[in-house]
Amino acid sequence: MNYPFWDEPMGYGVLMAVIAVFHVFVSHFAIGGGLYLVVSEQLARKAGDTRRLKFLEDLSKFFVLVTLVAGAVTGVGIWFVIGLLSPTATEALIHNYVWGWATEWTFFVVEIAAAMIYFYGWKTMAPRAHIIVGWIYFVAAWMSLLIINGIITFMLTPGQWLATGDFWDGFFNPTFWPSLVLRTGVCVMLAGLYALLVASRCEAGEFKARTVRYSAGWGIAGLAVTAVCQYWYWKAIPAAVTAKALQSMPTPILSVEVSIWLAAGIGALLVIFGLLAPRKFGFGAAAMLMALGLAWFGAFEWFRESIRKPYIITGYIYANGVEVAHADRYKKEGCLAQMAYKTGDDGADLFRHACRSCHTLDGYKALKPAFDGADRAFINAIVSATHQLRGNMPPFPGTAAEADKIADYLSHHTDRRSLAEICKLQGVELGWKAYEIRCGKCHVIGAASDKSKSFAGQSADDLNNMLNTAADLGEGMPAYTGDATERKALVAFLQTLGKGGTK
Repeated sequence: MNYPFWDEPMGYGVLMAVIAVFHVFVSHFAIGGGLYLVVSEQLARKAGDTRRLKFLEDLSKFFVLVTLVAGAVTGVGIWFVIGLLSPTATEALIHNYVWGWATEWTFFVVEIAAAMIYFYGWKTMAPRAHIIVGWIYFVAAWMSLLIINGIITFMLTPGQWLATGDFWDGFFNPTFWPSLVLRTGVCVMLAGLYALLVASRCEAGEFKARTVRYSAGWGIAGLAVTAVCQYWYWKAIPAAVTAKALQSMPTPILSVEVSIWLAAGIGALLVIFGLLAPRKFGFGAAAMLMALGLAWFGAFEWFRESIRKPYIITGYIYANGVEVAHADRYKKEGCLAQMAYKTGDDGADLFRHACRSCHTLDGYKALKPAFDGADRAFINAIVSATHQLRGNMPPFPGTAAEADKIADYLSHHTDRRSLAEICKLQGVELGWKAYEIRCGKCHVIGAASDKSKSFAGQSADDLNNMLNTAADLGEGMPAYTGDATERKALVAFLQTLGKGGTK
């Protein structure tokens, strides 16, 4: 609430993913690739393999261009974006880990200098000195990972830091070690994938075959470590968090499922083309592996980001930037009283600060289609009870009057015609749509809070009476305020549920 709000058309989650996923994909290769280069160089020099040394020199050029240009630029981009998207959380990370960041930046400077010396030293440095520079690069790069890992895992599992405020309690948090080993495995895997991309352009023959097989071995070894550590990482997350995700948070669970299938695809391609048929390995297979690797990393990072909900720093700052310690004050005094910067449109300002960090009106996680055809009273009830909805949303931080202002703002940006008129549906089909809008935000058929079985044997009169008393059925339940046509259709749909039917 202490900062102006940056309102951009793209959803925050999409914008962050576009920059961050690409950055971590490059930065992890920057670490694993350094290890691949120096280990492979040692082996090649010991064997007197001049062809392998030439390949490594070519690979190091690709390595330096990718890591020092793309990696550095996107790294700056992440800082720029997080400062705009979540200035409160960024402030907290800087204040609590200022010396951690300073240490990481020192290692980064060493990493950059060593990478340039390593690349330009192929023909000018003694072999032993060149290898030493390679190891300096890798150690500096991995130490950067170690420090950043402590800070980003803190955001999900701050552990005892919430009580002590101690730097080391937050740094060596419950997910620190599984995440560090997992990411190290990813570094090794990506080193193999990037090397395969370069090897795919080599002339067909014995050298290409053994280089492909060797690089595929790196990919498989890294993937194996990653697969084991992903389970370890899941078990290190507090049980209450994972249980909530399994119950009512489809995004992180879907991300885990997708990542498993993507890992299986990467493993299959590495074995088939990398180990069993290395002579047939071409650029198409290499590009497919890179695409799968990028998609896998995207799925993992999406999981890590989404499972924190409703927090951006668990137990400390909610996803909308409201500090947990100040939540009661906001409830009592209102959000508007805490905003340092306002536009004059209270409803829009409240929407931006309370909702916009996750939702847009008609883009990413859009609210317009979720409320099209709904009345203002219903929207107000949903805004006031966000913490009851599926998806693990933070509680609405303001007063009842401010919830009403947001409801008014949303109502003016949604289609206020009847649901039947909007959807051109009738009967059970209309009832299903009404259920989706008015009930499905909490009661997912076949999943979280499914009440389908409770409708068995209920008559139309019974179900109408239930709708009449909906607001009394549980905390956060909104009153049913739909029109007569919608009500009749909803009752008809609920009766089909009672008979075991679904959409």
